[in-house]
Amino acid sequence: MTVAANATRQTARRRRGLLSTLDLPAGITLGVTVLWFSLLVLIPLALVIVASLEDGWATFWSALTNTQTANAIQLTLLSALAATVVNVVVGTLIAWVLVRDSFPGKRLLELVIDLPFALPSLVAGLVLLSLYGPASPLGLQIAFTPYSVFLAILFVTLPFVVRTVQPVLMELDVEVEQAAESLGPSRFTVLRRIILPTLTPAIAAGATLSFARGVGEFGALVLLTGNRPNVSEGASVRILTYIEVDNTAAAAAVAVFLLLVALIAIVVLDLISRRVARNA
Repeated sequence: MTVAANATRQTARRRRGLLSTLDLPAGITLGVTVLWFSLLVLIPLALVIVASLEDGWATFWSALTNTQTANAIQLTLLSALAATVVNVVVGTLIAWVLVRDSFPGKRLLELVIDLPFALPSLVAGLVLLSLYGPASPLGLQIAFTPYSVFLAILFVTLPFVVRTVQPVLMELDVEVEQAAESLGPSRFTVLRRIILPTLTPAIAAGATLSFARGVGEFGALVLLTGNRPNVSEGASVRILTYIEVDNTAAAAAVAVFLLLVALIAIVVLDLISRRVARNA
């Protein structure tokens, strides 16, 4: 009994110790942060979940299995996934060139990469429509086709991987790579065993942001895709359609499903990055 009582007291002390690390200003700051985050994120998300279930599971499932809605969700997820894969490869290469190489026009390229951040998504859609629409100066008619969803998502998500990988590359010591190469391994081995494990968390973070932004993209899709049902309609546009016909429960159901997919993607990419870093 004495041992158990001592263990209980030690546990209580540790708990009090953890609580006592927050002084009054830090506690107030934490409370304000949690309140602000709740008002902006947690409470609205909870209300959306409640709205999606207000007419029961049958309505929730019916909204997701509707042919037009299912096609819109499938097209959006596949396009976001494909754009994320492209961004991981191309974005990492762009970040590498910007950090490791010097060339004329480098500053201009740095500015151009951030354009999708600066442009409103509707403007991005207009820019893409002028280049890939019916009056395309290149003769490329991609607008209003299923590929337009992929193109719109690819444009707005381009900077994410570049901007997450670039700072890590800047901190990566080139002398470490040179020292590793001097010990005999090939350049590919150094890349696989030293460089990639270091970059993997940043690449995974950029991929997560890219996928999540792609799944929720709206403005560029409205102009570039033409919103053709079962052809080029995105999931976010489908949500708007439900809202326009006053079917809030169905709109919330699609939104909740997209949210769950994004959360799953975040967890999976985080686990992959941790495992790669651990096995390096």
